[in-house]
Amino acid sequence: MVSIVGSKGQIVITKKIREQLGIVPGCRVSQRLVDDHVEIYFMGPEHTRSLKGALRQYIDTSLESKGDWADVRERAWAEAAMEREAC
Repeated sequence: MVSIVGSKGQIVITKKIREQLGIVPGCRVSQRLVDDHVEIYFMGPEHTRSLKGALRQYIDTSLESKGDWADVRERAWAEAAMEREAC
């Protein structure tokens, strides 16, 4: 399909191509000149939602049942060393 460049240097990407590539308003675009043509890369829009606390449910912050921090750290290092030796 042939498109015409508008007065502001814009072109329209056909709907079929936009859908196949997942291009939506807000996508970021990187473009570069390669020899005699332009390559255009589309990246999804930057997310605006905060991820703070998203993993909170998977983190065990209580050390009371596991001992003090030094003991926990030493056990973790020992477990990691044993896993490496098993490989």
